[in-house]
This record gives sequence, C-alpha cells and structure tokens, in this order.
Amino acid sequence: MAGIAVRPSVPEDAEAVERLRIAGWQTAYRGIIPDDFLDGLPVDVARRRRHMAQLPAELSDSVATEDGAVVGWVSCGPCRDPDRPGARQGEIFACYVDPAAWRRGVGGLLMEHALAVLAAVGRDDVTLWVLEANDRARRFYERFGFAPDGKRMLREFGVPVPEVRYWRPA
Repeated sequence: MAGIAVRPSVPEDAEAVERLRIAGWQTAYRGIIPDDFLDGLPVDVARRRRHMAQLPAELSDSVATEDGAVVGWVSCGPCRDPDRPGARQGEIFACYVDPAAWRRGVGGLLMEHALAVLAAVGRDDVTLWVLEANDRARRFYERFGFAPDGKRMLREFGVPVPEVRYWRPA
C-alpha cells in the first residue's frame, strides 16, 4: 500500500501508540464498554515507552506509519493462554489503527506483518482475543482465516464484558 510502511516500534513511538490505542478503544468499544470507563482511560506514555524500551526478544511490537506519522500498532508473540503452551502457538496481543485511518488497509498490513513475524519463528498456530460484541473486529479477523474456537472469558471494564478467542490454524 503506497505511503504506508510497517516497522518495529521504538520508544519514541510511545505517545503516538498510546493516543491511537485510546482513540481506538473509545471509538470501537463505545456501546460495548461503559462510557465512563472509556472516557477515563489514561494515556500512559511513560508505561508504553518503558515497555517498548524493554521488549523481550520473543515479542514483536510494530507500527504502521504514513508520511512519518504513526497510524497503527500491532503486538504479537508466544501465546499467553495456559491451554496453548507449545512452541508453534502464537498470539496477536493487540492490533489498533487510528480511527482516522480506518478502512484504508492499515489494519490489513499490520495483520499480515504480525502473521509473517510469528510464522518466521515457527508460530503458525495463532490466536487472539476479541470483545464478543465487537462485530467490526470479528469480521476483520475472519478475513484473515480466524474463527471462534469456543473459548470465552469475562473481562472487567466497570462491568463484565465477554471476550471470545479466535484461532487461525496452521
């Protein structure tokens, strides 16, 4: 996609990543997570900068840029779920695009990048978690071959909100 590039994140990307992550939550999860929770989300640049500076080797954190500006972020690595401990099991932890850049292919580039990064280290059996009521994200992940695998959990966001695990087999 012309003008959009994906590269490893650096600590200097922390503020942009935090801002687009919060904007993504506040836009995508409105009506799913209570407004007061979403409106109170902190932009924690220092925490994100520390994370990016101390990223363990088995994790990948990447950003999509357009004309030098960060417009998306993806993070992946070994699966964290206790029922998926194998060397081939990978997980996409987060994939966020600035809402102003939605529907322009940024998310697709980030997903392709994450899947390639995971495959390059032998993690070709991949899962991710998505809010059950987030139909837009679910349709997006399904375009990449993901489908619900039957696992579900409740996350606390001021009220319990169900998440479902999606799986993309090798």
